[in-house]
Amino acid sequence: MKTLAKTYAAVALIAVSTFTMAAGKPEVSNSQKAVVNLSTADLAIDHYVAVMTEGQSAGVEQLFTSDFIQNVHASEDKTNSRSEIISFLKKQKGEHLNCKTSTKIIEQSGDYRIAKVTQQFEGSSKTDIITLVNDGGNWKVSQSINSYK
Repeated sequence: MKTLAKTYAAVALIAVSTFTMAAGKPEVSNSQKAVVNLSTADLAIDHYVAVMTEGQSAGVEQLFTSDFIQNVHASEDKTNSRSEIISFLKKQKGEHLNCKTSTKIIEQSGDYRIAKVTQQFEGSSKTDIITLVNDGGNWKVSQSINSYK
């Protein structure tokens, strides 16, 4: 329950800070990339969930390590590269998934976290095991393994 409360608090803080920045600054040109605060693993996980379920595309490039890879285990297994995922997520900008999402930290140390992100849809679910690493003070997703039920 504490993790859920922290998650909601972090999402609320991100939303408030995003609205504050949007109100206080002129719109950024397309050539500039938005910067997202990924200074903690919790912020990185929350941003990952927002990108995957809420169609948020700001800062998507900085969320993934340069060697990021996604493995999808479904009826046909597939591997996606960092550039493929970023391209896909940018196309999904603004698309909200109709699901309930939960996160759980499975393993952690000072420099890495392994988290389980579950998206519960009506009649099916997606489980995403993500590995996060501390990359020079910013937390980034280095691997994602998806499975569907």
